[in-house]
Amino acid sequence: MSEQILIQPAQLNSSEKTEKARKFLEQARICHEKYLIKKDNTDLQDAINHYIDAVKYDPTIPETYYRLATLMWEQGQISIHAAIDQCKTAVSLAPDNMNAHLYAGFFMQMAENYPEAVEEFKSAIKTGKLKSARPRLVMSQAILQKINSSEGTANDYIRFLYYFLSGSIMLAWDRPCLKMFYKRMADDFSVFTYNTVGNFLEKFKMYDKAENLYRQAVTDTNHAQLFYDKMGDIALKNNQIDLCADCYRKVLESNPLNREVLVKLATVLQTYFPENTTETIECYEKLLEFDTDTAAIYYELGHLYLRREDKINSISAFKLAYEREPENPYYNNSLAYAYSRAQLYDEAIEHYQKAIALNPDNEWTSIVCQALGSIYAESKGNIEAAVATYQAGIILSPDNYDLYIALGDTHMAEYDLDKAIKAYCDAILVDPENYRAYSKAGIALYEKDYVEEALVAYHKAIELNPENAYAQNNLGILYLDGLYDAEEALEYFEEAISLDPNYTLAYFNAGRASQEMGFTNDAANYYQMAIDLNKETHELDEEDIMKRLRKLFEV
Repeated sequence: MSEQILIQPAQLNSSEKTEKARKFLEQARICHEKYLIKKDNTDLQDAINHYIDAVKYDPTIPETYYRLATLMWEQGQISIHAAIDQCKTAVSLAPDNMNAHLYAGFFMQMAENYPEAVEEFKSAIKTGKLKSARPRLVMSQAILQKINSSEGTANDYIRFLYYFLSGSIMLAWDRPCLKMFYKRMADDFSVFTYNTVGNFLEKFKMYDKAENLYRQAVTDTNHAQLFYDKMGDIALKNNQIDLCADCYRKVLESNPLNREVLVKLATVLQTYFPENTTETIECYEKLLEFDTDTAAIYYELGHLYLRREDKINSISAFKLAYEREPENPYYNNSLAYAYSRAQLYDEAIEHYQKAIALNPDNEWTSIVCQALGSIYAESKGNIEAAVATYQAGIILSPDNYDLYIALGDTHMAEYDLDKAIKAYCDAILVDPENYRAYSKAGIALYEKDYVEEALVAYHKAIELNPENAYAQNNLGILYLDGLYDAEEALEYFEEAISLDPNYTLAYFNAGRASQEMGFTNDAANYYQMAIDLNKETHELDEEDIMKRLRKLFEV
């Protein structure tokens, strides 16, 4: 009910009701006309509300029924058959009303009831006489539709030409149509002018002037949506992301189902505002109403839900995408990842395997092999399957550095040092400037008692990444426990501590090196720091540290 109604219809006399109905009808016409020009959903809803109010005060006005039917059907509030019933009510109230017959015929045509539609158009033409331009033109369209859907006869073509030409000529007597035509022409010319000048300014990269022009156009024309859209595009080019998003939102305030702008806003939010998952999800959910590209939309929704740690909805979204395109490798891969996040490893394995079998691209598929291999190794404990999967990925993409690292880590977990060293060395061959393989190879070489080779590996790792506290600490261990050089070792432990002041193990090792060199106080301080940090990290056996600390001061 409109907020303007303060008095109930039952409280008014007949003439007051008629006056109220007339006012609401006039307001409805104004909003309806605005909607036809601007296509603003706010105007559409206002028009519907005013038509409903007019019916409440005077249910005998035929215009309210067929216009209300048109708007409510366009907004999806009523079915085509309900719209026909509304128009029939208008016809019964005013059998000589041209528009009542015209709208009834239009909806009957939409319902593919051509014989009754034609009869209504004929009635509209008969009652309209010289003002029957619109029903004649609509009749010509109905005949043309019949011709296109089946083999038209010569008589059909003649009737089409008759109604089309006579309707075109009679437009001169249709004042409402001419009035609307004039308003649209004036508005269209204004839009054309702003659009042309704006495009010229944009072409020469005069974006500030173009933006100001479009702001003026928002005020001067009935097409604010168009110019807010253009302002949003300019803001995106200028990296004014907040302004860009606001402009797209203004478009959607007027027309929430503007598909193109929904896509733009969703893309901007997803790219530049990753934390704003709620609004992005709302955009994609509205896009689903168009029933196009639904699989791709569900795919994007799945990633958004993952970002929110919503595992159940992410699985549901990816599953809906997969059900629409079961042979899409990317949908299978994402569904598998969502399953793995939810610790549903058997389901994850199934879809990873399918993504690998589809293999749209060797490099991409090798990454999927790495994900599947990690599930076999870490979650299922199937080392043989993990190794085979990593090796399959390496065959697909011999330059995949991470696969060699993962393969080496798997062999290390099984303490198969020779194979681990080989895998890390293969990684080094792929990318000699990446420190990770040197650092990992250093551990494996040290475990094999290849101390000199391990030193070379760790020195190279530090050379490539001096900020790696882990490598600094491990190199110190090599000097302390492998070469028994406590003085050299201490330098690396201290460097590791400077890089990571909360590195528990580095403090413990610095304590060991200081103790070896006879620096009792320094050793005690390092051990105490290790004890304090270990209460949070639980990396070491606190009793072992305490024993070493007490031993420092034994006589």
